[in-house]
Amino acid sequence: MHNDNLHLWQHAHTFGQEHQRSGERRTTLVIAITATMMVVEIVTGIIFGSMALLADGLHMASHTTALFINVFAYIYARRHAHDRRYSFGTGKVNALGGFSGAVLLAVFALMMVWGSVERIIHSVLIAFNQAIFVAVIGLMINGASVFILGHDDDHHDTRAPSDHHHDHNLRSAYFHVMADALTSVLAIMALVAAKYFGLIWMDPLMGIVGAILVCRWAWGLLHVTSSILLDKQGSGQIITEIKERIERVGDNRVADLHLWVIGPDIYGVIISVVTHHPEPPEYYKKLLPSDLGLVHVTIEVHQCPEKEDSRLVSR
Repeated sequence: MHNDNLHLWQHAHTFGQEHQRSGERRTTLVIAITATMMVVEIVTGIIFGSMALLADGLHMASHTTALFINVFAYIYARRHAHDRRYSFGTGKVNALGGFSGAVLLAVFALMMVWGSVERIIHSVLIAFNQAIFVAVIGLMINGASVFILGHDDDHHDTRAPSDHHHDHNLRSAYFHVMADALTSVLAIMALVAAKYFGLIWMDPLMGIVGAILVCRWAWGLLHVTSSILLDKQGSGQIITEIKERIERVGDNRVADLHLWVIGPDIYGVIISVVTHHPEPPEYYKKLLPSDLGLVHVTIEVHQCPEKEDSRLVSR
């Protein structure tokens, strides 16, 4: 066989990762909004000597940094999509960005707990009007960011597959602005209760409540993204569908199957088929549904000896 004909059996491993996802554009917009508010709060905090404004500005700076990581993950995956050093493309960079964001969320939650406990032990004088003003402005900014990141417009994007629910990098960015919005809501509730009803302890208590919710988000995202990064066996529903499609024809039996995620809504699969009447691998590939997101399929076929059919085929 001439090498010139090998291209008939070769294919690219970009799997759509070379296209810009809507999550990248939305996260970039949120960074611009958050960074602008961050600069305003830090500058005005320094000018007017307001620790509340300065603290909130530095708090926004930490989340701006986290969002930058998410955007970097998008850009890196897109620019290295054609890099042959990545055997199955750069789709897992998406999960890595989500994992990194989840770790930062967990750190942020621990800082909230630490700060809240410190306030319980050593209470400080609160400038209620100024603090409420800062919290309301923060809530408005974060509310706009939540809307931008939560708005599903992937179905309008013809260049990339729909990935709104499986874009873990986007989920990470979304959870960060949600954490900010939640912090602002709880802060407003606590400050109003403290100002009008004298419930000073509500401020640190709401900080702990918020930290618990943020930890739950972080844990869920860590669980999902770590499973992808460690090549945990994929969806049981997809595995069942693959087996049924292959085994419903003739005496085919699936002896071994490995399904793993290689990007948002896309999978790689290795299938070992045992049968009395083997066909070329392409025959079995055509039996698989086209809507399962299987972009890299490897099939090995083994002929089952007639004398062992009762033991091997029935397994």
